[in-house]
Amino acid sequence: MNEMKNQPEPAILIRRQDRMMSLVLNRPRALNSLNLEMIRSIQKALDEVENDERFRFVLLYGSGEKGFCAGGDIKALALAIQQKSLPRADRILEEEYDMCLRLHRFPRPVIVLADGITMGAGLGLAAAADMVVATERTRMAMPETRIGFFPDVGATGWMFGKCPAGYPEYLGLTGYEMNGTETVRVGLATHLLLSQRLPEMIDFLEGHATSLPRSRTQAAQHLASVLDPFFVKDIAAKTDMDEWVETYFKGKTSLLEIMESLRVCSIQTQLCDQVFQRLAERSPTAVVLTLKLLRHNEHRPLEEVFQAELAAVRFILNHPDYVEGVRARLVDKDDNPRWQPEEIEAVGDLDLNLN
Repeated sequence: MNEMKNQPEPAILIRRQDRMMSLVLNRPRALNSLNLEMIRSIQKALDEVENDERFRFVLLYGSGEKGFCAGGDIKALALAIQQKSLPRADRILEEEYDMCLRLHRFPRPVIVLADGITMGAGLGLAAAADMVVATERTRMAMPETRIGFFPDVGATGWMFGKCPAGYPEYLGLTGYEMNGTETVRVGLATHLLLSQRLPEMIDFLEGHATSLPRSRTQAAQHLASVLDPFFVKDIAAKTDMDEWVETYFKGKTSLLEIMESLRVCSIQTQLCDQVFQRLAERSPTAVVLTLKLLRHNEHRPLEEVFQAELAAVRFILNHPDYVEGVRARLVDKDDNPRWQPEEIEAVGDLDLNLN
């Protein structure tokens, strides 16, 4: 009995309700960051849903109040690289990408409760969902370039179908952080809910799963309709910011061009200054790579987006900036990464085979 009590809980809790399967990310101390064990557990659960007609949809959320999912297991990747085990690092990301792509193509509706920190792989899970419910505690961002990586899990493709013009570039390059209301405004979440109502909504979902049609599209529409009374409707527009983002970021092919135009901008000067501050913190190679991927993957099928990102992964994992970024931001925490090169102007053209 005591031995059973001392056994740790699994990193994914699987709850099988009538017609509904809930997958709960259960590493709250690590902000529910995805490791390989969790990815494989999710895939196994999806197999069960796909092979059992009684399950009509999948609900994904995180344990604890701080985060749905802060990303992938960055330290595990960096350790694999330091140990010169690139195949192991490559396998982790391949399986993560396979899982995210599968969720995009899944035959049943997927709902994500993006309560708290939702970044990196957490955004990858959310992007594949039919409904993404944010709360006032939600914090979404793509901070990858700050550790010498790039926004992945399909983000360099699917952002163009979700976000207003210019936001894919702006969010991917600067890591701009959004609260719950803003995530709905820019298209990364579909609905806003007060966090105190989350348990009530989960109970409600359990009671309405039996009446869902079998088509993913029709079932998702039905769920959105019956859940509508739960959601906060007053999402304020930010027309001035939207216009600024579109003007300075939409369709840009050169970081130097973006920076030059921002130096002479006469509107939203505070936002302009913040871009320079954010870019100064980031790996020059990573931000150049990010813009290259955004231009390459815009409007491409998701399968091609993930393949291009995997090619970019193999490039960046062989670059010194990733291990250095993890060291400076997450391990030693001296916040003083030594990028190679140190300036965007010195990066030059990256030799990548993305096709």
